[in-house]
Amino acid sequence: MTAASLGFRSGSNGSLHQQLQNGAFSATQPISLRRASRSVSGRIYKFVGRRRKVGILLMLMISVTVLSFVSVISRDEDSLVGSTTTLAYSENLSMKSFKSPFIVPHEESSVRQNISLISLPSRRTTPHPCERFPVSSPPMDKRHTGPRPCPVCYIPVEQALLCMPYSAFPSPVLKNLHYFSEDNLISYQPKGGSNFGGLPSLQHRNESFTIRESMTVHCGFANGRKPGQGTGFDIDDDILLEMEECHDVVVASAIFGNYDLMQQPKNISEYTKKNACFYMFVDEKTEAYMRNSSGLDDSGKVGLWRVVMVQNLPYEDSRRNGKIPKLLLHRLFPNARFSIWIDGKLQLVVDPYQILERFLWRRNHTFAISRHYSRFDVFEEAEANKAAGKYDNASIDHQIEFYKKEGLTPYSLSKLPITSDVPEGCVIIREHMPITNLFTCLWFNEVDRFTSRDQISFSTVRDRIMSQVDWTINMFMDCERRNFVVQAYHRDLLEQRKALAAMRHPPPAAAVTTQDKIAKVPPLKKLSGKTPSRRGRDKRSGSRRRHPRVITGRL
Repeated sequence: MTAASLGFRSGSNGSLHQQLQNGAFSATQPISLRRASRSVSGRIYKFVGRRRKVGILLMLMISVTVLSFVSVISRDEDSLVGSTTTLAYSENLSMKSFKSPFIVPHEESSVRQNISLISLPSRRTTPHPCERFPVSSPPMDKRHTGPRPCPVCYIPVEQALLCMPYSAFPSPVLKNLHYFSEDNLISYQPKGGSNFGGLPSLQHRNESFTIRESMTVHCGFANGRKPGQGTGFDIDDDILLEMEECHDVVVASAIFGNYDLMQQPKNISEYTKKNACFYMFVDEKTEAYMRNSSGLDDSGKVGLWRVVMVQNLPYEDSRRNGKIPKLLLHRLFPNARFSIWIDGKLQLVVDPYQILERFLWRRNHTFAISRHYSRFDVFEEAEANKAAGKYDNASIDHQIEFYKKEGLTPYSLSKLPITSDVPEGCVIIREHMPITNLFTCLWFNEVDRFTSRDQISFSTVRDRIMSQVDWTINMFMDCERRNFVVQAYHRDLLEQRKALAAMRHPPPAAAVTTQDKIAKVPPLKKLSGKTPSRRGRDKRSGSRRRHPRVITGRL
């Protein structure tokens, strides 16, 4: 029996596959009761040695009884060990024979219940293959001085699969999370959000930040029977049922307003192609463009992406509509265990299971997001958004002033180990569990109530939750994010660049042959009078020139 076969989460950073190869786990290590029986016999001998008058007969009777008992236990023990070794992972893992550790076969369930009563053998800590991998800055590049990717250590997909936990990571404090769903919503306060968000009052907002064991909060999709059915952000029923069949890993993205070009994932393993879900949410405008340019047909697939057209979008702002699948994937995929969100302008170039192992499972994190490459302070982020015209200045100022009254202060080193208050929110890696679901729900409520610039509201929601429960967010470096996603330009910028390139470098004229040139030469006429001097000067330029000889006839 191995710890790997139970899928335990461990504080160790060791790879389960690596530990199996190094012999850290013993596949058939029985519980030794023979040593215990020998120690009992030794005490009996001492007792008999001191009391020789008691008689050797009593000693023989006790010895026979103990030996018979040990033989019965040994037979039962051997049968138990023989049944548990079949559950251990094979050291020579084959992707074709690999079964998802999230699904426990029915015939093995009773055996696992009996195994849980047995204490596991102690194992020595084995270093993770990437334990000593140096964390370095991006390599120097004179041509590209802006943000660049840096090296990241991933383990092979086969080993990453072995590191997947069987059960969900325990959610601190919060165990049951429910959502408001109301048919008739009334906004009691101005600027309380939208009908899609449920129009929560400030009282509802404040209560939602008090973490309890069981909670009910606003989390979008306030109308209708279930998310995607008459709630706004509506999806066909057949596709909703298809989405409910995603049980393990979901990779999701969205393009609204035909704003980006769809990017196909690269370097994806065959196991991931068969078992992970790849969903791309689009609106009608983007879907029509894809049918004409991307090969989208009635199957609804383009490459790995399952393209889903969304109707009845709740917001006029395409970027705000994009926050729905970005932050509320746990509501669209209620049975998924893990999800990776990437913005529509990004191309995934590393297998999702390797990403999950690197940024979640290796350090027992449940939520990971990269920090901004240059800004760490919310106030600086707000000013940068105003300078770039990302949102109207008055709305940004109103949101910052509201947070200041609640205690928002500039980032400082006193917040360590928190390394930044500003995320680069184009990638979100998370496990779907009550506390992470609550975080993204409350984060979405801030986006619904205030501006759609989610970088501004991120730290407020994070800090209020972390002040009450033992939970952290893995804010990794932005250069690490750029290692597994490649960023492209928005579609309109690409089209503008193509137009400018065509203006600067027009296409070459059609090639003219020598025969065409000869055919166009007119016949020369014979000149009468004196032949001009060869040393004549051009009156306009003043330069000397040689006059050609006069040739009669055609060339």
